Amino acid sequence: MTLFQCILLGFLVVCAISVSFSKNLLNSILIYMSYSLVMSMIWVCLESPDLAITEAAVGAGVTSLLFFATLKKIHAIQIEEEKDALAKDIVGKKDDGNE
Repeated sequence: MTLFQCILLGFLVVCAISVSFSKNLLNSILIYMSYSLVMSMIWVCLESPDLAITEAAVGAGVTSLLFFATLKKIHAIQIEEEKDALAKDIVGKKDDGNE
């Protein structure tokens, strides 16, 4: 096993652990996409290009798009944007009051 493959396997383990501890759904999907892309690179290293192409297309492509569409449909993405906007408004009001 080469050093590059060991690094990929380590990154794969980090992705698997971090997706389970992530509280934000959008971050979880992005970590899942990176997991699929790393898995695709591992398949290439194992000289299995057909599985690599399938993993990249289905794992990182189609499945992630379905997850994004689902988050948009249940308004989970908009809720995060509204929280960020509300936090910026609160910080802005505090800055205005101190002057």
